[in-house]
Amino acid sequence: MIQRILPGKRYSEAVIAQGLMFCSGMVPENTDADATAQTQNVLQQIDQLLASQGTDKSRIVDATIYLADMADYNAMNEAWDAWVAEGHAPARATVEARLADPHWKVEIKVVAALSQN
Repeated sequence: MIQRILPGKRYSEAVIAQGLMFCSGMVPENTDADATAQTQNVLQQIDQLLASQGTDKSRIVDATIYLADMADYNAMNEAWDAWVAEGHAPARATVEARLADPHWKVEIKVVAALSQN
């Protein structure tokens, strides 16, 4: 069974299949902030989306981080390192990409295992 979370015409916020939650790329709401603050904002959104389905960041198995400028790599990692669940770091890739909004410095997409009750 496939379950779509907050489906829209173009994409769903997340899709659940085979015990995994595939989250769409999350972007910052605080577009005037620096890369660290934008990353913190995106990570908070990820926390909320995961919690809405009964899972959390300790169950993330894969993360893809898109940076508008690799010069922000250390600033993004400052927020990431403070947030990631100790002992539960996921597989991760970080790439530079032109993001859809020039004010976005970061976009993060994760895949998490659902909690087993």
